[in-house]
Amino acid sequence: MKLAKALALRADSQKRIEQIKARLLRNARVQDGEMSAEDPEALIAEYEALAAEIVQLIRQINLTNSRTIVLGRSLTQALAEYDALKMRHALYRELAQAATITQSVATRSEIRFKSKVNVSEIQKRLTPLRRS
Repeated sequence: MKLAKALALRADSQKRIEQIKARLLRNARVQDGEMSAEDPEALIAEYEALAAEIVQLIRQINLTNSRTIVLGRSLTQALAEYDALKMRHALYRELAQAATITQSVATRSEIRFKSKVNVSEIQKRLTPLRRS
């Protein structure tokens, strides 16, 4: 199976499993004497079958990613580096935003804030991360 097809199947399966989960939760309880719209046991069985299918797809995707070499490293390594880069970028963006002091005219009774990080340095760290 081609990687693109496996990724598309995984995405489709993940959407379907979320739909089944929502249906299952809606049918988890009913008023005494009433019937649920769908059989929770049947939904659980469908959920479990789909979960097993997703496991197989993820195994195939991971195996392909570990065997595929891009710029001297496996696709798995490249994806891990990408995830870490996104995480770092989000931290520095949020840190710069949190540390930026935007206060209107201050009076003596107002609380004054002082940034504990160098915002311009944080912004400089963001620049190379945006290019990657």
